Amino acid sequence: MENSIMQNYEKWLEKATDDKRLISELTAVKDNQDEIYDRFYRSLEFGTAGLRGILGAGTNRMNIYVVRVATQGLANYLCKNYTESSVSISCDSRINSTLFAEEAARVLAANGIKVYLSKELQPTPVVSYAVRYFKSKAGIMVTASHNPSKYNGYKCYGSDGCQMTDNAANAVYNEIIKLDCFDDVKLVDFDEALKNGTIEYIKDEFYESYLAKVEEQSIRKDICKDSNLKVVYTPLNGAGNKLVREILARKGVKDIHIVKSQEMPDGNFPTCPYPNPEIKEALEEGLKLCAEVKPDLLLATDPDSDRVGIAVPDGDGYRLITGNETGIMLTDYILKSRIELNTLPKNPIMVKTVVTSVLIDRIAADYGVEVKNVLTGFKYIGEQILRLEEKGEEDRYVFGFEESYGYLAGSYVRDKDAVVASMLIAEMTAYYKKQGKSLIEILNGLYSKYGYYKNVTLSFEFDGASGMEKMKNIMDKLRNFESDKMAGYKILRHADYLLQFDKNYVTGEETVITLPKSNVLSFFLENDNAIIVRPSGTEPKIKIYFTGVGKNEKDAIDTANKLIQYVKTSGILD
Repeated sequence: MENSIMQNYEKWLEKATDDKRLISELTAVKDNQDEIYDRFYRSLEFGTAGLRGILGAGTNRMNIYVVRVATQGLANYLCKNYTESSVSISCDSRINSTLFAEEAARVLAANGIKVYLSKELQPTPVVSYAVRYFKSKAGIMVTASHNPSKYNGYKCYGSDGCQMTDNAANAVYNEIIKLDCFDDVKLVDFDEALKNGTIEYIKDEFYESYLAKVEEQSIRKDICKDSNLKVVYTPLNGAGNKLVREILARKGVKDIHIVKSQEMPDGNFPTCPYPNPEIKEALEEGLKLCAEVKPDLLLATDPDSDRVGIAVPDGDGYRLITGNETGIMLTDYILKSRIELNTLPKNPIMVKTVVTSVLIDRIAADYGVEVKNVLTGFKYIGEQILRLEEKGEEDRYVFGFEESYGYLAGSYVRDKDAVVASMLIAEMTAYYKKQGKSLIEILNGLYSKYGYYKNVTLSFEFDGASGMEKMKNIMDKLRNFESDKMAGYKILRHADYLLQFDKNYVTGEETVITLPKSNVLSFFLENDNAIIVRPSGTEPKIKIYFTGVGKNEKDAIDTANKLIQYVKTSGILD
């Protein structure tokens, strides 16, 4: 083992005394070279998503020292760029989230930076709103989203309420790497900072303001009141419990059944090891309750309540609806309703990511709504809202979503928001219920009208030291793909978001992609079929998004499977 790793280990044994648990942990692994190596061979990197890692002792773990040094780097960045600044901070229910939020506040206060701190756990979008409400220069949300319980993380927001841009994140990272996590971090006493006002707990009127903004996004404001809508809701032991229930109550949803085993905050997530509303295992407790009470809708928000998954009655059971399908129905409901109620703005815009279903483009075109496609990550949707705001045109933004269960109506925050999404989903369900229609009927109706779209996402892992190199070779191979067909379907368009071109093989035209460079390749095939390839920047893993389109569900599934088999057997991944 490298001397520097052992020296770092010894240094932590000597100096990490503010948290005795860390010392115990380090002592327990003193004879385990592999364990020491894994904890110290690198430092968690600060990027546009902030930090995320396994809880524990070491530079490659989430702990108070890693949080402190990251926050000192953020403080140095803010002090260099602003004469006066504040930072808004909150956290979810994860292990040590409150501790990490308070440690970050101590560092910022020691650097003369005002802190607005949530007194209890809150959804991620609340931090985005707080940054805008308090005119903060940055925001911090302590969360690891839907990762297993052994993880925690630290999301950073810019002054616009969006997650930090590449440039700002790089600038903060450059400050962090100059620092020693023990010797170069400023700290104040937390209680003293509360007394002198450098740290201030956020008051109740702020949350009222946030909820009022959420309510403003309601389309049919009283539709739930006499619909007899029955809802099962699970916050998955996370941060959504209070605000999601409050907004549903305000909209008139009286018959709400809470999944008791997942109601209260618990960072151990005892009934759902993977608290991700995208997967069935996380919703099992909710589905059991559905079998008992027979609701019209199951809502499940992830631990930081920025994403929401749903299940709806289908025959004798309940069907889980994908992120794309929920977004498709919400898009149609919002646009149809706002046209009917004459509330749709002139030149309306909706925004989605490039890996989100192209069925949205077809629906939006029918309603005369422009669709902007952006890179994966909700910050890019927020960026589009910011551009409209800078021109005084933010009201043109109608709706945005990504296939990974994140939705936003309105411009009051710049991140996906499961609180507003839960409200709109309940409202949509009530609207159709009063017409005697289920969401399954609505979804099938949209498929019958536009064609059945089957979206499948698969991850392919390439382990070992050569994994990243192999991924690079695969992307190079696809970048120089010479055939005019994939799985027997003609390639109509090919977009390369790294080389920034979009070539139309039918017209021969080639346009320049103006989005930030990203290692993503899209192949748009005949009949609206598609294959989109995106490697992870941090793991030896390639994600491939398949779209199979057919005249009916079986046809669409068969087409998607044909595309999947083609990728697996054609040598593309070799």
